[in-house]
Amino acid sequence: MTNTNKPESDQASEAQTSFDGITFEVEEEEHTQEGNKVKRRGIYLWPNLITTSALLSGFYSIIASMNGDYTQAIYAIFIAALLDGLDGRVARAIGAQSAFGEQFDSLSDLLAFGVAPAILMYSWSLHDLGRIGLAACFVYTACAAFRLARFNVQIGVVDKRYFIGVASPLAAIMIVSLVWVGRDFPLIFDLKDVAIQTVNAVIIVAVGLLMISNIKYYSFKTVDRSRVPFFVLPIVVFILAAMTYNIPVGILVISIIYALSGFVTTFMARKSA
Repeated sequence: MTNTNKPESDQASEAQTSFDGITFEVEEEEHTQEGNKVKRRGIYLWPNLITTSALLSGFYSIIASMNGDYTQAIYAIFIAALLDGLDGRVARAIGAQSAFGEQFDSLSDLLAFGVAPAILMYSWSLHDLGRIGLAACFVYTACAAFRLARFNVQIGVVDKRYFIGVASPLAAIMIVSLVWVGRDFPLIFDLKDVAIQTVNAVIIVAVGLLMISNIKYYSFKTVDRSRVPFFVLPIVVFILAAMTYNIPVGILVISIIYALSGFVTTFMARKSA
């Protein structure tokens, strides 16, 4: 009597449900309220639709930068940053968090905040430096990829009150605001000056390194769930009013202050440890 047991590969293929290689479907495990693992198909529409819009904004920024339309490229990255802050909140509000959404969000962030700002800076200022400018922009993009990969593996491990390294959207805003200010003050930011080009290359590399550093930055994730003293509101109003005098300069100054605040936050955290 012969043994008719099927190979393990055949058994595994039969155990898989109706995935014939043609259908476009997503299947992932989720934990129920009872703690059981269940497999669900499909994706949550609204959070992933917002993420797709952020991806589109990043893609449009790249095209605009390549065409020399830097103003539209700047606006597109800012829109992507707003949408990036919105998709996670929508997902948590409607209970639509998923592993697919987390990975999709990271890929969207890499394009919108890793690739698009680098191409913007290269097209605007660093192309005359040749390979040096190309290398500087690549360092920034690679650091953004490292930052997002590290963030994904550290979810649930690090303190939610802090970012370890500058978050990629905030790094992108630093680069974008610098380009925006440079366009508003062409006499100061003379792009034909090699010294200005070199400074811009150093800045984009430095911002990239801040993303993969171990410097702690306050994440503001607990602000919406806790009370603050009343005097904080007039301070915020004053800052917003000051920004209206020159919005690009205001955003750049706030970005620089936030970048420097990480060193203070790290020092205070180590002192209290």
